[in-house]
Amino acid sequence: MRIEIRQGDISAQADLDAVVNAANTELWMGSGVAGALKRRGGEAVELEAVRQGPIALGDAVRTSAGALPNRHVIHAAAMGFRAEDEAVPKRAGSRSSAEIIRHATLRSLALADEAGDRSIGFPALATGVGGFPIDECADVMMASAQHYARDHPSTTIELVAFVVRSEEDRRVFEQALR
Repeated sequence: MRIEIRQGDISAQADLDAVVNAANTELWMGSGVAGALKRRGGEAVELEAVRQGPIALGDAVRTSAGALPNRHVIHAAAMGFRAEDEAVPKRAGSRSSAEIIRHATLRSLALADEAGDRSIGFPALATGVGGFPIDECADVMMASAQHYARDHPSTTIELVAFVVRSEEDRRVFEQALR
């Protein structure tokens, strides 16, 4: 499994089979990554996701990609606002935790693998509205992808791309890859 760091718009990654939505547990698509995917993919992507929710923190669901150039969108719940979400331990000042992000990353990889996807693109989960620190997120997500590759030697996934918006975030993820 190859890992790449990209700077750009996750909704414009036409070479990837699956892209990951930084979702909430209700699976409603708001702003940020979710908003970009919904604008480009269409409302059908959100409606298909919501029909499968709500889900637990750290879980994920797979939908079609609508008008996106990909096969699937995987909606990874790295934050949430329901009462049961509030009861889950979080990093101080954040709506998520390393454990939640780890589970969401691993579940997303498993769903892509089950679908036979050869490539998947991740945003930095829970770092926007979720308030989770980008450097900790990069470390957790990178370790999770490497762990998945090690534990699943026959995975169909050949490429994991981390797609971030800024030059600074790209450098943080590159550092985590080293």
